[in-house]
Amino acid sequence: MKLSKLQRLFFLVIPSLFVGFGGGILQANAAEKVVIKAGFHQASIPLEDLQNFAETGQVSPALEDILSASKSDSERTRQALTKEVPVNLVWADKALNHPLGEMLLDQISVVIHPPTTTANRAALRSAIVLSAGEDNQVSLLEIIENYPASELHIEGERIVEASEKLGRLSQGVKEAMRKIPDIFR
Repeated sequence: MKLSKLQRLFFLVIPSLFVGFGGGILQANAAEKVVIKAGFHQASIPLEDLQNFAETGQVSPALEDILSASKSDSERTRQALTKEVPVNLVWADKALNHPLGEMLLDQISVVIHPPTTTANRAALRSAIVLSAGEDNQVSLLEIIENYPASELHIEGERIVEASEKLGRLSQGVKEAMRKIPDIFR
């Protein structure tokens, strides 16, 4: 299916406008507090503590307790949070609105979710698209930073698993782009 120049422009510009204008609105509501759970243990930490851990490796006392309770290797967890996977913004939006993409969102939302499960799929999709809009790459930390909820819960024992599922999104988008190379030409 060939798209006209106007249609191609529409599909490329609208997501950029969403990220440019809507991203600021959604980020104002982004997670400030992160509750990390591991078994029966949980700790509420400011987002800044998680960002500091991801950037420097310094572990706050509350995060140290959770890492110990989950028996997670702190460096492996840190790598899972910061691992960037290439994701084309336009294709990510399309892929995440496909039934297979929605299944992936559901799998990731088991690990990263708001206190309630209302509209979780839409919120996670939004966080991924906003993250991809910044540089066509996505990391779990970026998703957490862009998630449109004031409080976010993370299943600490499954962070590495979520990072691997995010890598599958990247692979799925690459595969779709390979199979339909001229859709945006």
